[in-house]
Amino acid sequence: MIKTSGKQTIMVQGFKFAGISAGIKKTGGKDLALIYSERPAVTAGLFTTNRIKAAPVKLAVEGIASQKGQAIIINSGNANACTGRQGTADAKEMKTRTAKALGISPELVYVSSTGIIGKPLPVEKIRNALPGLIGALSPTSLTQAASAILTTDTFTKTVSKKIKIGSKTGIIAGIAKGAGMICPNMATMLCFLVTDISTNKKALDSALRKAVNKSFNRLAIDNDMSTNDTVMIMANGLLENSPITKNSPYYEKFENALSDVTYTLSEMIAEDGEGATKIIQIVVKGAGTESDAEKVAKAISNSMLVKTAIYGNDPNWGRIMAAIGYSGIEVNEQKLDIYFNKIKLVSKGVGTGKDKSVRNTLSNKKTIITVNLGTGNKSAGSLTCDLTEEYIKINAHYGT
Repeated sequence: MIKTSGKQTIMVQGFKFAGISAGIKKTGGKDLALIYSERPAVTAGLFTTNRIKAAPVKLAVEGIASQKGQAIIINSGNANACTGRQGTADAKEMKTRTAKALGISPELVYVSSTGIIGKPLPVEKIRNALPGLIGALSPTSLTQAASAILTTDTFTKTVSKKIKIGSKTGIIAGIAKGAGMICPNMATMLCFLVTDISTNKKALDSALRKAVNKSFNRLAIDNDMSTNDTVMIMANGLLENSPITKNSPYYEKFENALSDVTYTLSEMIAEDGEGATKIIQIVVKGAGTESDAEKVAKAISNSMLVKTAIYGNDPNWGRIMAAIGYSGIEVNEQKLDIYFNKIKLVSKGVGTGKDKSVRNTLSNKKTIITVNLGTGNKSAGSLTCDLTEEYIKINAHYGT
């Protein structure tokens, strides 16, 4: 696995990338990205479950039914959400103009946007920047594309993983953005994945769903769900392997590799949470069902009180107990154990008095909270970060 913030070059055969400034952001930073496959690719995608969806998301939801794609154009600095008929027209223009510039069918182009909600998309700036964007396409510019999709992020998020498929070695690479407005069942996040491995449509869709469920759907920063959340993958098959199906001996290997990539990207989002100083990993085991374990993990990671306690180096395990209690599962308090960074803080529902020992570990960059429910053998986890004063500063003036 290669995890990078831009220092290493990642290449995936048959794909080109670009990231430039179109003048959408007031800062003048990169704000327009393009991902292009040299040939049509099998494509899968998942989108926000928010009932209010941005114009580009609505178009993508319609288009993904074909499970084909060749290009994705992304702008940051403007969400093109809640912008009425004009917003839909603008998203369609981005789609058709990009297709024409690339010489491909509009049906093979997807549009994605992120940024401030409710502001008209400055489509004329995108229109004017499009020739330069096409001209900047390069197999070595994945990090340029990654930097052009950021909003309040403090670093680019790129990951790649090589996997052996028979005698051949393929690669899965991904970029993501996300730092705030992040809630389980995706987040204010965009993630774009590419691979040269050949898969059929059902296998790619299934693998993506399972990967997202194990990563982005178990990630929380502030419990707010965006109108623009998007995760997409294109598989162009240039590895020329026998296409992976759900019954293929390589399907599980492919699914696990994809899950590794998305989980690593979700860790990077947690690390870059707005104002965050620490990553918090929640591990729940000893549950009767995986669903119960997941509910508890999400309740803990969504707790503002837990997040602020970790920020303050306060091993307040009572907040963990409270979250477990309101998670919605049947729980036996007398079977509960809680660990902070492998130190047992609660045994059979009662404190062990090791608060001081735990406090000394909470200044570390990463805190692991482990809960054993003592009622079964199923487990699940989630990721979050601490909540700081800086988060309030960032979001108090985001739209101004």
